[in-house]
Amino acid sequence: MIFPTLNINESLKAIKPIIQGGMAIRVSTAKLAAAVANCGGVGVIAASGLTKDELVTQIKQARELMENNDGLLAINIMFAAKDFKDLVHTAMNEGIDLVIFGAGFSRDIFNVGQEYNIPIIPIVSSTKLAIIAKKLGASGIIVESGEAGGHLGTSKTIKDLIPEIKNALAATEGYFKKNIPIIAAGGITSGKDIIEMLKLGCSGVQMATRFVLSKECEVAEEFKKLYIKSKAKDLVLIESPVGLKARAIKTKFVEKFLSGDPSVCVKSCKSCLKKCSRSFCIMNALHQAQKGNLDEGLFFSGGNIEKYNEILSVKEIFNKLEKEAKEALVVEKALK
Repeated sequence: MIFPTLNINESLKAIKPIIQGGMAIRVSTAKLAAAVANCGGVGVIAASGLTKDELVTQIKQARELMENNDGLLAINIMFAAKDFKDLVHTAMNEGIDLVIFGAGFSRDIFNVGQEYNIPIIPIVSSTKLAIIAKKLGASGIIVESGEAGGHLGTSKTIKDLIPEIKNALAATEGYFKKNIPIIAAGGITSGKDIIEMLKLGCSGVQMATRFVLSKECEVAEEFKKLYIKSKAKDLVLIESPVGLKARAIKTKFVEKFLSGDPSVCVKSCKSCLKKCSRSFCIMNALHQAQKGNLDEGLFFSGGNIEKYNEILSVKEIFNKLEKEAKEALVVEKALK
């Protein structure tokens, strides 16, 4: 095998060390998550923006589509969401394999995970939070760099961030749980990138943008076409209403927001977030993106968007990543 198994714990393993990013709203759905799990990775349903009943339906649909036990099924949920706890409990009652959360940090969720015996993996971007997560009982951590799309917690590159956090966690051994897996996220686009992350000591990677450009991703074709034609120069950082920087493609909506156009301000509010600046309705903007509304949608994207130029099936994506990884190892061996 080119890639090693991703071991979350003694009983929970994915035969491929690839986690599909949990992208809301309704970008990472049951069909995509199941396809990734069927290829041996960790398929992720984005819970943010769903009702409890919708989340139950998504999990059941994914389980029905999963053909084997080679991969795992997870949810991703924003801590910033007001219904964070309710959705976590809902997913756990449905027997989700693991819970991933980001856009803020919860201490309480680790106790909930222990009650249900379900692993919790936070998304962190600092040494401080990585150590706290390990101390609280995280089953692993996703280290997300400034090259990622969506909400960001740092401007550091993944190649700088991983060694820093890995060394810090190593220094805690003997005090906290040992050897939790570190998963790299942000800027990873190829099998060669995955090999580099594994050599840095990671147990796996998380990829989001790559899986938007899959046949199984249930976003409008306009969304995917926008990704394919976008370049690095088309990306900007904005202030998200949740209080974090976020990377997105510069669309008409984003240009209006950046210019201070009052038309983007919240006109009606369902109070979906714990705290919101109300500079614009992020849930509506992401929903418009999922529908392919290029004028009103907010399209989050990783920093290496221009490296993608084709829409593939999830199986083809996995095959391509393994082929690229194999080629990278051959080149490396030849240079020694």
